[in-house]
Amino acid sequence: MALDTSRYRNKLRQNNPQVNLVPLIDVIFTILIFLMVAASFQAVSNTSTNAGKPVLNQTTGPSDYYLIPVAGLKTVTVNGVDMSQDIRNGAIAVHTKVIDEGEIVIKANDGSITITAPSGMSPSEAVNVPQQ
Repeated sequence: MALDTSRYRNKLRQNNPQVNLVPLIDVIFTILIFLMVAASFQAVSNTSTNAGKPVLNQTTGPSDYYLIPVAGLKTVTVNGVDMSQDIRNGAIAVHTKVIDEGEIVIKANDGSITITAPSGMSPSEAVNVPQQ
């Protein structure tokens, strides 16, 4: 028995390929949405050394000290010196220079604040008793 290849060849010539566009459009839109979302999450180049602190050109506000309240505050350490005697009603007053140039670590679970004051600033100058 011989194979009839001419009949199969004619059948292939007569059938035009049909492309279903619905899945193609779905894939294109999915890729487009992915690229739009991925483009919006690009990292912003930040060359400042403020590490998340707001950039201030000058001290704002009428006071040199700002109140930092912490529920259950027990200890305040400034450059390794215990300054817990300055705590009043669960709050401590911190100098603006410490906020701008220093580092403040608040551990609410422990009820403690650890402050690294800028160089040249004494612990008694970095924190103060809150004024009523």
